[in-house]
Formats: sequence, structure tokens, C-alpha cells
Amino acid sequence: MFFFDVFRSFLPLHNSIGFGPADFIELALAAMLVLMALVWRPWIQPYALKLAERTGWSMLLLALLPVVLRLALLAHHPVPSPDVYDEFGHLLQADTLRHFRLANPPHPLPQFFETFFVLQEPTYSSIYPVGQGLALAIGWAIFGLPWAGVVLSVAAFCALCYWMLRAWTTPGWALAGGLLAVAEFGPLSQWMNSYWGGAFAAAAGCLVFGSLPRLRNGPRTRDAVLLGVGLGMHLLTRPYESIFLFLGVVLFFVPHPRKLARVAPDVILVLIPAVAIMLFQNKAVTGSWTTLPEMLSQYQYGVPAALTFESNPVPHRPLTREQALDYKMQLSFHTGPETMTSYLQRLEYRVRYYRFFFLAPLYLALAVFLVTIREFRFVWVVLTLLLFSLGVNFFPAFQLHYIAAVTCLFVLVSVAGLERIGGAPARLIVFLCVAHFIFWYGLHVFDDSEVSMAMRPYETWDAINHGNPERRIYVNRQLAAIPGKLLVFVRYYPQHIFQDEWVYNAADIDAARVVWARDLGEAEDEKLRSYYPGRAVWLLEPDFRPPRLTPFSLLQR
Repeated sequence: MFFFDVFRSFLPLHNSIGFGPADFIELALAAMLVLMALVWRPWIQPYALKLAERTGWSMLLLALLPVVLRLALLAHHPVPSPDVYDEFGHLLQADTLRHFRLANPPHPLPQFFETFFVLQEPTYSSIYPVGQGLALAIGWAIFGLPWAGVVLSVAAFCALCYWMLRAWTTPGWALAGGLLAVAEFGPLSQWMNSYWGGAFAAAAGCLVFGSLPRLRNGPRTRDAVLLGVGLGMHLLTRPYESIFLFLGVVLFFVPHPRKLARVAPDVILVLIPAVAIMLFQNKAVTGSWTTLPEMLSQYQYGVPAALTFESNPVPHRPLTREQALDYKMQLSFHTGPETMTSYLQRLEYRVRYYRFFFLAPLYLALAVFLVTIREFRFVWVVLTLLLFSLGVNFFPAFQLHYIAAVTCLFVLVSVAGLERIGGAPARLIVFLCVAHFIFWYGLHVFDDSEVSMAMRPYETWDAINHGNPERRIYVNRQLAAIPGKLLVFVRYYPQHIFQDEWVYNAADIDAARVVWARDLGEAEDEKLRSYYPGRAVWLLEPDFRPPRLTPFSLLQR
């Protein structure tokens, strides 16, 4: 009877386990893959194992796979457009580095360009470290697109994830883990389809956690250098979380303190350039060797999210119940003194986000891993994950890329759990993961089809086809059709939600074709119009539906 109840309806609300059409199709696809594997396994397995033992070829395959798969979707899902202020902050950093600068000179009229996560004094600079900006700048310089830096970062992470796993498990399972990384964090992931970061720090983590077992087995200069490179990359990307990364490294060598002492000089020597870059950036941006740009920003502006929800009661678009709850919870994290209760509440609330690092079929592998831990090295993996989770929880805000460094450890947990399950059950879980990815990727290939549109509400990944900011794309297309250099004043309604910011500019504001500025009133606006006498002046009112772009006129006030 239960079996009948489960399958009596394809609607999630009408069967006892909440399955919908997508779930049943995925199960059917997984069953088909199992049957195909039974037929082809004797032919495929020897070649797969042979490939897995060839480190260079395996890394090349895993680097190319997410790139090719994402580029194949460009017809329906073009290059992502930035929409969140963090993204614009990293893009400003990349643009600054492209000009071979760590900071930009302040603008003579900085009041028009005040925006999130950007300093106007003493320099016009992003508040972020150089790591993610450097990745974007490299892609920008080579391919003419900052998104190319994102794609290269994801490719590097997937390849290095396999390299890291080679030090922890067999070649076959390492290759399987690399393929899981492609499925989880590749073409459909938010790390591939935004400019926030994640893959660059994750690649740094792979270098660190892949070097440690190799150094324990036999200290070599090459592995010590790679450990130092990974630590340096992460320090330049996530300085605060680097504290926990360094602690994790020290913890790994607790049973072998002499080995740590032996490799420490090489690691420190490699770390010196990263520390120097961070200090020089501090000096160039803030004027102080020891003041981070983000620290200066908090001193000058405070924490933007600390503004009360009541002061902006009407968002620019409706929020779902979960989004509204998340928004209010984030606000509550910024207010009031820290207590053990608030700390634990914050930790409990954030646990749900860790599902990002596991496909649903891998939950079983996670459970098996946790109940079968016997070796110190795997105890260390759990302790390091806890160290990051508990340490990051002290910070009032949370994003997935904050703990990106331990992404490869989450993959290791999945692979180690699958290895312990073994045999046909482990292969079945892998097939379910593959079926899950193939199903959703296939829907994106045929994105305009009726089936794809119907399945979207149930999608696991929602960064690739729902995140592009249609309003910004609409406005940018209008501006692209207007000849000459432009000055665009942005005027918000009184009930405008403060996070929906539109004033973002290039590193060289005066040389940009479009200059975005805040509308500060007739007298003030005239100063900027006089400063840019050769630019056509336009007014953008983004709170209109759709956003309204009109020639600027004082009569509009």
C-alpha cells in the first residue's frame, strides 16, 4: 500500500515522500546508467583506471570538462552580468590591478560615487583583498572578459581537487572525486556563474590539503613550496579565514612536530611575497601598513546590513518567505552584544547552507564516513571542518565562499564514505549523482523547452538561469545604443531598498564611457555636470517598472 501511495501521483504534494516529476525522471536516468554500466563496465573500467593513474592527463581532463560544459550553454545562458555589490567590488579590484595599481587616486567629487564596499578616501579603491580580483584580472587581460578568470579558477579547482585526493585515496577514487567536483561546483554552480569568488580560494585549499599528506610521507621542497603557495593564495583572498587554515596545518603535524619544523622555513619563504603584497595593498589603499581596507570601510561607513529593516520596508521586488527570514536573521546578527545563545542560534541557522557541498545522494556517504572514522588523518579532517565552521561563525555575515578553502575536504569526506560503502551500493550512489547532474544540465541545454520551464521551480542549482539581473541588462542595452560618453545620475525612490545599488564605476572614472553618479540635488548635480562638460547627461530611476532612463532635465525634479 505504501508503495502505491508513493507512486500514485507525480505531484510532490500528493505522494508520501514529496517526490516530483524531476525526481522520478532522475531515478529512471540513474537506472539506465546502471544498466549501461553493467554492459560497458568490463570495457570502460580498465581505461578509466589507467587514466586515473596518469596525473597530468586526469588533471587536464578535469580542467577542460567544466569549461567545455559551461561554454556549451552560452546560447541560452550568456556571460553572467554582475548584480551584487560584492561582485562590483571584486570587479573594481580587478580593473585596478589591470592598470598595475593597488589603489586609485581619489576623485575630486567623491560624494557622487559613494557606494557599497568601495572607499572614496583616502583613495578610490575596493575594500577587498587582491586574490579574487587577481583571478578576474588575469582572465580579463588574456581573454578580454573578467568572467574568464572565474572559468579558469573553476577549472584549476576541479583539476587540483583530483591532485589533492591522490594523496588521500586511490587513483580511481581520486578521479571519481574530481568528477564529483565538476558536477557540484562546475558549470551549474554559483561559483561559475558569479564574480563573488569561491573557486580561487577552493583551489588554494587543494594545494594546502594535498601537500600535507605528501609532506608527512616524506618532506620534499616541492610540496613545501606548494603548501606555501596555497597558504599565500588564501591569505590574499580570505585573510580572516586564513587563521583557521594555518591552525589546521599546525594541527595536522601535531603527531609529527619535527616534520613541521623541517618544512616551515620553505613555507615561510614562499609566504613572504603574499604577506608583502597584503602590506603594500594596505599602505596604498588606507595609508597604513597594518590597516586592512575592509577595516577602514567599517570605520568610515559601519556595516551596511546593520541598517534596520524598518527603514526600508518595501523591497524592490517581492521576497520569498525564506529570503525574508534570511534577511531578518542576517540583520539580527549585526545587532546587540554577542552571547553564547546568539552564537549557537547563528550556527544552527547556517548549517542548512552546508548542503551546497553535497549532492543529496552523498548524504549517505557522509553518514558512513562519520561513523567509521578510525585513523587520525580522518579525525583531523573532521576537526578542520569544525574549526572552519565554528571560527567563521564568529563573523556576523556568511557566504559559502567564506569556507571555500575546505571544499576539497568535503569532497574527500564524500569519496572516503563511498570507498567504505564499496561495491555496487557505492556505484549506485555515484550513478545517482551523475544522473542528477545530467538531468539538470540537459534541461539547461534545452532551456526554452516547455519541460525545462516546468522543472525550474524544483531545480537544485539556481544560479545559472535565474540570477542574471534582467533590469541591469535592460538598462545597459539602452545605454549601449546611445552614442558618445555619458553621465548617468541615479535617483532612488524614498522607499528604495538600500542593497539595490546602481552606482558602480570603473577604476578610471573619468576615462569610462559611462559614469554613474548619485543624484544629490540641483546645486550639487550642477558641479558634476560642469566637471564633465562633454558628456550627455541622463537620469536613471531604477525603481520604475521597468527602470526608466530619460535625458536629464532640471524640470524632472
